[in-house]
Amino acid sequence: MKGKKPARRGVGVLVAAFLVLAVVLGALLFRKYEGAKTPPPVPAVQEKAGYHQVALFFAAESADALVREGRVIEPCDEVSDCLESILEELINGPVTDLAPVLPVTGMFNSVKLEGTVATVDFAGELLDALPAGSNSEMMAAYAIVNSLALNYPQVRMVQFTLDGKPLQTLKGHLDIRAPLAPDFSLEKSPAAAADLKGKK
Repeated sequence: MKGKKPARRGVGVLVAAFLVLAVVLGALLFRKYEGAKTPPPVPAVQEKAGYHQVALFFAAESADALVREGRVIEPCDEVSDCLESILEELINGPVTDLAPVLPVTGMFNSVKLEGTVATVDFAGELLDALPAGSNSEMMAAYAIVNSLALNYPQVRMVQFTLDGKPLQTLKGHLDIRAPLAPDFSLEKSPAAAADLKGKK
């Protein structure tokens, strides 16, 4: 008789443990069920980046060097669209006392990137309105090349065309039959450009 009591006590312990286990498992299953009914939060869609800063090259007042000017442009989805925005801003001209490199009335057809070469296709009106002279021609060409390459490193060279046809020069001086690589040696700091102007 005395040997049966521990057996009953052991059964009670097992039943209590089973009940506790059942409650715990039930709670876990309930939580899992509730989690399955509630969809996970949708991650916030990242909005398109806002306006961003670029550096454009315009001519120093002495007209024999390029100087950077900061500009804010709208966001763009395709690299070619971004390159066109930069060219548009170069045509709009500087907002400081730098000299424009392209005529405000200038027009272009497109800017396309193929590999590492950006092709700038001008319209005839732009070349017609471009000032004559070797300095003006060089500043115009390299302001474009340097501005595109500086802001978009995937641009290693720039080819110029006119209405889809190859160009030999812009105004009879600089040879642009082959794509041009950027030439940052033409750049001067604003202070250095001011010194050059003062010496003339």
